[in-house]
Amino acid sequence: MWGYGPNYGMMGGWGYGGYGPLGMIIWLVILAAIVGGLVWFFQRSQQQQPGQPPQLPAGRSRGLDVLEERYARGEIEREEYLQKKRDLSS
Repeated sequence: MWGYGPNYGMMGGWGYGGYGPLGMIIWLVILAAIVGGLVWFFQRSQQQQPGQPPQLPAGRSRGLDVLEERYARGEIEREEYLQKKRDLSS
């Protein structure tokens, strides 16, 4: 009846949940995805702290941002904006 045959035990001889090595690999992949997601989240949250301006893309100057803000508020005219933009770009 209940002998020590090839399917002995509750799991049919295949290990945890009947998947064996495949089940372990699946859980390792899930664990790696969770750890990778946490690392990505914490790195991203450290890059942009509250109260700090957002990080500028590579090659973008803070002076150009200030110039665009002044132009948007109407503090400078279009010609002055274009001239200063050319000066900053060169």
